[in-house]
Amino acid sequence: MSKNPKEQPPEKLTGIQLTKVPETSVGIKAILSALTHVKNEVGIVKGISLLKNLNQKNGFDCPGCAWPDPDEKRAFLAEYCENGAKAVAEEATKNKVTPLFFATNSIQELSELSDYEIGKSGRITHPMYLPEGKNNYEEISWSKAFHLIAEELNTLNSPDEAIFYTSGRTSNEAAFLYQLFVRQFGTNNLPDCSNMCHESSGAALSETLGIGKGSVTLDDFNHADLVIVIGQNPGTNHPRMLTALSETKKRGGKIMTINPLPEVGLMNYKDPQNPLKWFGKGQGLTNLFLQVKINGDVALLKVILKLMKEKEDAEPNSVFNHQFIQEKTAGIDDLLKDLDTYSIDYLIPQTGLSIEKIKEAASLIINNDKVIICWAMGLTQHKNAVDNIREVVNILLLKGSIGKKGAGTCPVRGHSNVQGDRTMGIWERPKASFLDSLEKEFKFKAPRKYGFDVVEAIEAMSQKKAKVFFGMGGNFISATPDTTFTAAALRNCKLTVQVSTKLNRSHLITGKKALILPCLGRSEKDYQTSGEQFVSVENSMGVVHQSKGHLKPCSKELMSETAIVANLANITLKNSTTNWIDLTNNYDLIRDKIEATIPGFKNFNKRVRIKGGFYLPNNARDNNFKTTTTGKANFSINKPSEIKLENNQFMMMTIRTHDQYNTTIYGLNDRYRGVLNERRVVFMNVDDMKILGLQKLDLVDLTSHFNNEVREAKGFLAIPYSIPKHCTATYFPEANVLVPLKSKADISNTPASKTVIITIKKR
Repeated sequence: MSKNPKEQPPEKLTGIQLTKVPETSVGIKAILSALTHVKNEVGIVKGISLLKNLNQKNGFDCPGCAWPDPDEKRAFLAEYCENGAKAVAEEATKNKVTPLFFATNSIQELSELSDYEIGKSGRITHPMYLPEGKNNYEEISWSKAFHLIAEELNTLNSPDEAIFYTSGRTSNEAAFLYQLFVRQFGTNNLPDCSNMCHESSGAALSETLGIGKGSVTLDDFNHADLVIVIGQNPGTNHPRMLTALSETKKRGGKIMTINPLPEVGLMNYKDPQNPLKWFGKGQGLTNLFLQVKINGDVALLKVILKLMKEKEDAEPNSVFNHQFIQEKTAGIDDLLKDLDTYSIDYLIPQTGLSIEKIKEAASLIINNDKVIICWAMGLTQHKNAVDNIREVVNILLLKGSIGKKGAGTCPVRGHSNVQGDRTMGIWERPKASFLDSLEKEFKFKAPRKYGFDVVEAIEAMSQKKAKVFFGMGGNFISATPDTTFTAAALRNCKLTVQVSTKLNRSHLITGKKALILPCLGRSEKDYQTSGEQFVSVENSMGVVHQSKGHLKPCSKELMSETAIVANLANITLKNSTTNWIDLTNNYDLIRDKIEATIPGFKNFNKRVRIKGGFYLPNNARDNNFKTTTTGKANFSINKPSEIKLENNQFMMMTIRTHDQYNTTIYGLNDRYRGVLNERRVVFMNVDDMKILGLQKLDLVDLTSHFNNEVREAKGFLAIPYSIPKHCTATYFPEANVLVPLKSKADISNTPASKTVIITIKKR
């Protein structure tokens, strides 16, 4: 078994270069960066041929983010972003991880590598098995691998001793079969990456609006008066969103940005689809930037709400949409009464902002009726994350900015089919109506007891209540909090299984026995006995469309995720009446079953073949809130942060670099923040550094403090940066070791990776 990855010694931290933070984003530098990655991974000729099919209506969906494609005309030059090109290049890489690679590289040796070095090893070509007590993976046949898993599953004392994790990359067809297999096996232990990102959004939106998804479409950005981007960095995480924001500005709309860090992608933008705009100063995007303190969002939004109320009280009917409020909402009186219990003087210090700046923000909201509010992990990964999002909804409801063109909620999802996975039933807390439909269609008794989410799954493995871990994609160990604790929990398992395209650290932190099952990538052709197949995905705005690979698979030994699930289910389940092999031989048959069990998929096989796909029903978009407990959209009462920092303590949030998507690290540069060749850094306010006696690039150790527990991450370089006092930022997964497992959001149980209390000590 591998040990925990070693801390990087100081001598490995000497290659860092700090450059001037650029004034504009995208443009020619982004294009050159993308082409460099493509050339290095697959070659220019093959790479360009591959990219021309990316996100096109007859092509394959980007394996990166879930930002939607235009419904109508798509850019011929490039309907993808820099990081999308990197993602495809990584998937189509020439580098291969063969049985010989594993024979000559032990688990211990591979564990000494950085996450970047591990990922650059390449595509896995064969099923691999790590026997108990061995230190090298060995080649294994698919049949033996499936029988080994089936034996371990069928000898458990209870189906609830198995955990079936899902990443957001899995297709709708694979996800549907996966959850069906797991439920026929007898458990709802289906944690997924949503538990760690937008679970808070789903909880807040379901309670207030009756649907856990956003309400806007891409076209709404063309009609918005005001777009507020809060707790999000689209320039790195969803770069194509900048095109939508650019259209908002072109059509006279305004953009407000709220974030602890000023992100260049939201300041100035050069359209990569228009060569005439690759040079020059670029297009200014943000009209107003509010540099809020980490976890000061509820306090800020509450001050804005109070200012809106003050204006409405002074000039009735000038701010609130009373007709909408009366006809469509519930709880307005309780909200206004609660607002009166807070003073602005009490709230302001939590924000780190001046009242003048917040008044500018309130004025923009007051004077514009079509408002879109977008958010991501900056709101969802706090203890009061659900409060953050419910307060966002309060503002939109007061303005009547739900269910009309150019207005609404926009939680910006991460991985490309993370929303589709949830639609397909990947959830540890399934609705009774969904289980009823499965039972009727597939003639089995579905488990009704709630399963484990990610945090609960880690705790169950730690307590040896779970003995088998099966990961459908993703990099569990690098995505989850409390790295040391999670690693120990995984090692308690009898068997860990990872379905993967590329090597990652989760293949090195294993149970007593481990399997790696290599699967097709999005860009690769999928042939089953009935012929070539396509899959479907759902983007972050509820459009379901097809995705069809164009490349020859990198190895003859690869299976599709759908085929892996079907074959495993066929061997594991002794009394299933489902014809698993027929389903995987023809994906149309899977889609027929989806249509029969999930609302919104009528004529699925016909509609998914329409270029561009189709929208799923969305009650909030339709201004219909009958699915809430009150039958109306609900105002809510929310509390500001209750976290208090002691002397010499700082709030830390984990962030991504520009050369990274989720846990996949494409390179060692964070171009938009001016940090090159290094990832073990901590961004600090310059005044805080002076108080601690720190100089630029001093080596420091970080210690997190939670419930009298201490976690350490050693060997980080201090970098002065534009960030509020007492706030810091570090990259993940390097700083995940500092995130306590038990520090999580109320209601959603999402790890609070954006509110980690730390102290900093100079070496």
